[in-house]
Amino acid sequence: MTTAQHKIGSGFGAHSTADDVLQGVDLTGKLAIVTGGYSGLGLETTRALTKAGAHVVVPARRPAAAREAVEGIEGVEVDELDLGDLDSVRAFAERFLASGRTVDIVIDNAGIMACPETRVGPGWEAQFATNHLGHFALVNRLWPAIEPGGARIVSVSSGAHHISGIRWDDVHWRTGYDKWEAYGQAKTANVLFAVHLDRLGRESGVRAFALHPGGILTPLQRHLAKEEMVERGWIDENGNPLNPSGFKSPQEGAATQVWAATSPQLAGLGGVYCEDCDIAEVAPADGERTGVRDYAIDPEQAARLWTLSAELTEVNAFA
Repeated sequence: MTTAQHKIGSGFGAHSTADDVLQGVDLTGKLAIVTGGYSGLGLETTRALTKAGAHVVVPARRPAAAREAVEGIEGVEVDELDLGDLDSVRAFAERFLASGRTVDIVIDNAGIMACPETRVGPGWEAQFATNHLGHFALVNRLWPAIEPGGARIVSVSSGAHHISGIRWDDVHWRTGYDKWEAYGQAKTANVLFAVHLDRLGRESGVRAFALHPGGILTPLQRHLAKEEMVERGWIDENGNPLNPSGFKSPQEGAATQVWAATSPQLAGLGGVYCEDCDIAEVAPADGERTGVRDYAIDPEQAARLWTLSAELTEVNAFA
């Protein structure tokens, strides 16, 4: 399989911040939609984009909490959106489309991680449904506003995609639920979504990217007990981050998604997975968790997932 998954020498790295990658980038007049843009990496992303001149729409499952979090940041509007509820996705998209505006950037940032077995909608596994299917439906429903502006779509994945590919025989974990493998599958889905969306959208000038933001302690860890994070070497007994764990700051963690959404270095590129503010290499065969696994960028699996997602959500802007 030939691939564009090769570093381009961006000049940025693991410790670059969102503000660093936006130096010299003017987003005045641009509109961005950042799901979950009021917490953790999403909030840092919202701050950085608005500082560069963008207007940011923050769809939020908890609008009141979102408004409180973004208070004082100019150029932000909050609306209601629950990615685990396709009726909520449709309602948000209809409200946005009714405004007549076009979109320049969509950052699919919101997500849940390693939650107890939870079912949403028609019995779907919550991580696959929220992290992937909700964003799939959102982008497809917003397509009339995305296509005219030649937007960039950024799908926030994770190095956790190394844990699991797509379980084609049981994507909703009807049997043998494992919270980490389910998270890994959802993050693989985020990459495959960008691969096929880029293939479908590039003729319209729409390009899509996926990425690993790095390890960052944020509210994403809300479902993990302190004991589990201590055991993993993330924090000490007092809840303090451990330096050897290699965690980034939220400002550093937001950098790769902001870079993917705005960098002129990516002009003419798309459908690739990024990390540390550069395009990632394909993961080595020895299983080391770096770069992107070949199954996550396989165009055939990407097309298969698109078909399945369209059947499940009953939404497909390209049908």
